[in-house]
Amino acid sequence: MKLALIGFGQAGGKVVDQFLAYDDAIDGGFVESGIAVNTATTDLQGLENVSHENRVLIGQARVNGHGVGADNELGAEVAEADIDEVQHAIDSIPTHEIDAFLVVAGMGGGTGSGGAPVLAKHLKRIYTQPVYGLGILPATDEGGIYTLNAARSFRTFVREVDNLLVFDNDVWRSAGESVRGGYDRINREIVERFGLLFAAGEVGHGDHVAESVVDSSEIINTLSDGGISTIGYASETVETGGDGLLSSFTGSDDGFDEGSATNRMTSLVREATLGRLTLPCDVGSADRGLVVATGPSEHLNRKGVERGRQWLEDETGSMEIRGGDYPTPDDEVGAIVLLSGVTDVPRVDQLQQVGVEAKETTEEVRANAENEFASLVDTGGELDALF
Repeated sequence: MKLALIGFGQAGGKVVDQFLAYDDAIDGGFVESGIAVNTATTDLQGLENVSHENRVLIGQARVNGHGVGADNELGAEVAEADIDEVQHAIDSIPTHEIDAFLVVAGMGGGTGSGGAPVLAKHLKRIYTQPVYGLGILPATDEGGIYTLNAARSFRTFVREVDNLLVFDNDVWRSAGESVRGGYDRINREIVERFGLLFAAGEVGHGDHVAESVVDSSEIINTLSDGGISTIGYASETVETGGDGLLSSFTGSDDGFDEGSATNRMTSLVREATLGRLTLPCDVGSADRGLVVATGPSEHLNRKGVERGRQWLEDETGSMEIRGGDYPTPDDEVGAIVLLSGVTDVPRVDQLQQVGVEAKETTEEVRANAENEFASLVDTGGELDALF
């Protein structure tokens, strides 16, 4: 799956920066190009892997490189006004070689939550490739303004993309963890899960060739018909010695236990599905799904992948569950589960409700402040203003 990644705002830019590093580290070959767009100069300067020519500063006439201050309406306006600046960077991408665009944004801030939907709409108007979103929800303790931003952006973003992949910070923050340390770790979690999915099918590991290839069409078909998607991942470290676990997977000696290998892979699929998803949901509400087995090719068990796929089919009640494997040269066997078109998502319901309450509170506070200020400067007509 060849992607053009575009990070909008601070969180989006950092995640794209990590995607580039991860793609290079695993020789994944799934990133064709990475672009970061922001209204704040300092955020762009802090990136390490996005090339300088792909760092796009917008809104200089409005905010002079200082950001939009969590105002996502202003973020949307700036993106609309300077969309040609972003398009200029996109023009350098060989778009005929990509399978899709992925627009990445934190949904609680101003630049990303406001600008990402604008960019998605623009891309869909010009290009034939799918345009996906990767939206990162703020934790509930980050404040009402960020929740309100996320609620409004979510409604817009999901409408403008072909599918919205979601990562919920609230589920992944650890108690007592510093904000910086927490987000650095969370970004790695995002990149590992989504990176492994998009890297599947790209041949870059010598003789490691999948038995049942998961290529871009499998992912695109799973993400078709729009909606919201979530990803689960589970893995186990395996021995690579010739007389250890390896032989039980490959059948290289008389002690091969196909049943054990099958059970292991099926167990990993269950763990990935029922464990911590990027966005918790009722698995049964998914319309479509994809199971990808990862790890050393000698350890991947086709029957286990098929059994896991059948289990997920039963769990979701959907006939559109695809499966395959992606050999990697490391010492972990894993399972990636993509659930697409999910509809029973308590976090989204909560987000919308809190967003409505935050909007009502904000309007009430603003109205009270205006009344109190008018009362403060009211002299009963005994003083005139200068002009």
